[in-house]
Amino acid sequence: MAPRATSAAMYTKGQRIELELTDAGDGQACFGKLPEGMAVFVAGPVAVGDRVEASVTKIKRNYLEAKLVRVTAPSPARVDPPCPHFGHCGGCKWQHVRYAEQLQLKRKVVADAFAHIGGFAGHAVADPIPAAREYGYRNKLEFSFGDRRYRLPEEMALDETALAKPVDFALGFHAPGRFDKVVDLDACLLGPSEMNEALALVKRFARARRLSIYNTHTHEGFLRNLVVRKAFATGEFMVYLVTSAHDSTLMAELDAVLAGHFGERLTTFVNGVTSRKNTVARGEQDIVVRGPGVITEKLGAFRFAISPVSFFQTHTAQAERLYEETLRAADPKPDQVVHDLYCGTGTISLWMAGRCRSVVGCELEPSSLRDAEANARDNGVTNARFLALDLKHYARAVRELPDALRPDIVVVDPPRAGLHPDLITELRALRPQRIVYVSCNPASLARDAQGLCMEGAYRLGPVQPVDLFPHTAHVESVAALERV
Repeated sequence: MAPRATSAAMYTKGQRIELELTDAGDGQACFGKLPEGMAVFVAGPVAVGDRVEASVTKIKRNYLEAKLVRVTAPSPARVDPPCPHFGHCGGCKWQHVRYAEQLQLKRKVVADAFAHIGGFAGHAVADPIPAAREYGYRNKLEFSFGDRRYRLPEEMALDETALAKPVDFALGFHAPGRFDKVVDLDACLLGPSEMNEALALVKRFARARRLSIYNTHTHEGFLRNLVVRKAFATGEFMVYLVTSAHDSTLMAELDAVLAGHFGERLTTFVNGVTSRKNTVARGEQDIVVRGPGVITEKLGAFRFAISPVSFFQTHTAQAERLYEETLRAADPKPDQVVHDLYCGTGTISLWMAGRCRSVVGCELEPSSLRDAEANARDNGVTNARFLALDLKHYARAVRELPDALRPDIVVVDPPRAGLHPDLITELRALRPQRIVYVSCNPASLARDAQGLCMEGAYRLGPVQPVDLFPHTAHVESVAALERV
């Protein structure tokens, strides 16, 4: 029997509904249909296959939005999340889903983007390359101080004197959608043990000395951010504390506390100082308290010096797999030239350099270009050069290059927004033999692939997702487009 005709007028905000979730939506949401046929997106820690009770939050013409009230029958894909902060800090939104199921959901996210956004229905999307480690994999964690602690639901009815933690101090992650409140963390399971040890030490130090916390409304206060970084190949460890001013005596005291606990494991301690009215974990001035101010990581055969604010893929082992997949898709020959657009600190450029005649990396951020040049020099790579370039003007820059440096292969690794439309037009006009697209956003990848394939200019090959971020909805992908 066909479902009865439905109308949005049948529903009200706050109405309780019950349904089975049959598909994944955006972020942490899942999708299902009510018996009468109305589509519903349910937000919360839900899994495909759950039967849930939910409360309607928005009423659209053709669908409802709702938030989870309770799971009435759990999905076979559901597991107990090991983190006590799950559901509050907003980091690991998929920790309650079996890892094998996470991988299939990520493949579906990529395939759906190509079908519905790019118009590549049924296109070949491989299973994601899985991570060997589900936990303890991040080489960087960035914590925020807050003078308004996010109170957990079970704390809301309690008087402040009955709370286990103070309400005016927190060190952790911002609560989802709340830049003024911070979830106080005891540990983050995505980081190795050193990071959580540093979190506990700095928290104890700050509370014992009653140090003030920067307030985003008054723009007053001392403590801003704690960033911890670890190089997995070398074991080097960095603590980076961002404050509103530099207090040399206080930093020396904290250095003694950190060194007393970590010993030789603590490679460097840096105090970043900023007066900017934002919450970005970056100092206008970096004062090195201990060590060289950088740590050194290895990727494949290459060594990289990582400063407190350097961009570096946060999952070291999976970054190697991502770059190997990029090299496989590019397949450069010894007589070819590769252009690496949005090259950042030059990791992909160096990965290509040993297989081609020369590499030209293009990047707009000056500090990244300096890092890229230093990385090439320190690794003995002599066939890579780097250009400061706004990529909207890429074609003009290529025309000014000598013929020997014009591209046979172009690798692009853009930010989440994807390629600028002018760059897509210029790439189609330049017609390199192959374009390899490394993406952190399946939607922009699918849209840009459609633009590059317009008028039969390029043919899209199979897409290979790579899972760099277990327990989150994020997925990287590599796609090669061959000139027709």
